[in-house]
Amino acid sequence: MMKKVFSIFTLTAMLSMSTVAFAQEADEVTNEEAVEMAENDTLADEESAVEEEAAEMPLTEQEEETTTTERQTIHQIIKQKFIEGGPEFMGIVLLVLILGLAICIERIIYLNLATTNNNKLIKNVDEALKSGGVEKAKEVCKNTRGPVASIFYQGLDRADGGIDVVEKSIISYGSVLMGQLERGVSWISLFIALAPMLGFMGTVIGMIGAFDAIEAAGDISPSLVAGGIKVALLTTVFGLIVAIILQIFYNYIVAKIDNITNSMENASIALIDLLVEHKQ
Repeated sequence: MMKKVFSIFTLTAMLSMSTVAFAQEADEVTNEEAVEMAENDTLADEESAVEEEAAEMPLTEQEEETTTTERQTIHQIIKQKFIEGGPEFMGIVLLVLILGLAICIERIIYLNLATTNNNKLIKNVDEALKSGGVEKAKEVCKNTRGPVASIFYQGLDRADGGIDVVEKSIISYGSVLMGQLERGVSWISLFIALAPMLGFMGTVIGMIGAFDAIEAAGDISPSLVAGGIKVALLTTVFGLIVAIILQIFYNYIVAKIDNITNSMENASIALIDLLVEHKQ
């Protein structure tokens, strides 16, 4: 009996010791996890502090240059490249652009003012011929702007001489008006051809300067060659840009002149028909 009691007591003691040991091990694991979590928090705080310090640190020269380049507008980039190209030929190309645009704007304004409603004019002249004769029709043409009204006035002014005289006067005065419509267009075509030529000349002269620098240095330096070629090619780029801009305006002006010319021809035929009907 005593042996059984002793065995139970011994087994109970062993179980108690195992429970205590397991509890100690669990506490140790929990403590290790807590320490590890604390270390991770510390590392995260240190990384955040490093990132904040890096953000607050001043940018290097390369980073500053990259940031500044990204912030530049197209206008600033064009201005910078224009200055890099040199004032000798770039200034001449710019002058060509200014003169060409001035002539283009003047021609566009003149041609738009010369455009009138021919159908309305023909109707008014027809009504004036029927109600008041040639003099009233001339008054209508005199109060209307545009080359078509001027041709009508010249034809009506010579209506007493017959249809043949009217046709000759319309043809003669039409040639004069065509010259006025095409005035200055040849200068625009000259500037279109001149701008890329000046650019090519600047490129050739820049290449010659680059080769002179290579000869003086006695060695081919990539930076020296690349810089000289870049500056030389900028004149060609700007010359081509000027030519493209002026070419667009030139085509618009030529199309406008052709439209007005066709209107003048059609209106002249209509005027002769009105005069023939009026005489009958």
